[in-house]
Amino acid sequence: MAMIRVPGFRFAGVACGIKKSKKKDLALIVCERPATAAAIFTTNRFKAAPVLLGMKRMKQGKIQAAVVNSGNANACTGARGMRDAEATCREAGRLLGIDPELVFPSSTGIIGVPLPMENLRDGVRKAVENLAPDNFIQAAEATQTTDKFTKVASAIFRVHGKKMTVAGMAKGAGMIAPNMATMLAYLLTDAAVAPRLLRAALKRTAGKTFNCTTVDGDTSTNDTALLLASGVAENPPIQAGSRQAASFERALFKVMKKLAIKLVEDGEGATKVAEIQVEGAKSSAEAKKVAFAVANSQLVKTAFYGSDPNFGRILAAVGYSGVPINPEKVTLAFDDVLVARGGVGLRSKEREAAKVLARRSFTVKIHLGQGTESASVWTSDLSHDYVRINSAYRT
Repeated sequence: MAMIRVPGFRFAGVACGIKKSKKKDLALIVCERPATAAAIFTTNRFKAAPVLLGMKRMKQGKIQAAVVNSGNANACTGARGMRDAEATCREAGRLLGIDPELVFPSSTGIIGVPLPMENLRDGVRKAVENLAPDNFIQAAEATQTTDKFTKVASAIFRVHGKKMTVAGMAKGAGMIAPNMATMLAYLLTDAAVAPRLLRAALKRTAGKTFNCTTVDGDTSTNDTALLLASGVAENPPIQAGSRQAASFERALFKVMKKLAIKLVEDGEGATKVAEIQVEGAKSSAEAKKVAFAVANSQLVKTAFYGSDPNFGRILAAVGYSGVPINPEKVTLAFDDVLVARGGVGLRSKEREAAKVLARRSFTVKIHLGQGTESASVWTSDLSHDYVRINSAYRT
């Protein structure tokens, strides 16, 4: 895995005993100066303590450090959970020599168990001692729970001829249907970006990437995406509507799309990734609604696992999506293999279609025939391993 550096940032990933496995379980991301910050959070009403504290911290619009623990979600832990999140930030601030109000907390893991604060304090101390510009991957590893691989991405863009970086790390393999972000994601740039643009760009781009993924239809209590712009590139802050803003947002989209697809690739028990592409809709919102109906259907997902081109399950999901459609105008294809036209299946194509579904990735193309708008959603198949992993998660 190639090394990733973001000017102005240092990283650490250490093990402090939160996880029984003794794997890395505490990450620290530190900027050399308070960074302009934007964030989006879970829509779940049961928000974890670090989410509630993070939302409060975001009101100031500046963050200098993020401390992330894995193995324990610090969710459904009441007043103690909030005290522990605040204590974590105080400890990180003290050791870094910065205002604790500039420290952003995140947690992921088992719900309903208090944080082991002695371990966590030890982890923060170790992380501060191990901070380095080259430790991006180690930090990403420390955020993982059931993830099978580390999810990172980066892109370069130019402002007035000067190269600048956008990089991101994400974790998540289950409880992916976030309606805002992903389970946890941290996006960083050395560019100076106007606060209003930073917030808008994150929200827009999440709507086309993280908000278009689903593994199991569950929305976590801890979902968080944090975007930090350090400004160490010393460029005039990028403003909305400028050519530089378009370049920045394209780079941000590239990174977030890569991370979003990696989340689905790493879906718990997943063996395949399917893009559900809906075209010919009256609006992009209706296209997305249809796509999610198909992407979240357990019958469709199990058919993907078995390489079964069961077009009937997909057409049924289109029909119950809640979007008014005319079945006689609907066509369906797997990649370029047409399996239904005018709402009627073409059974002669099933053997060819089964070969498409046997691939590691493929596209389900649905055309509604009633407009010009479109949307895509990425989903995984549903295998025996999903049940095995989640039935034994706490034991």
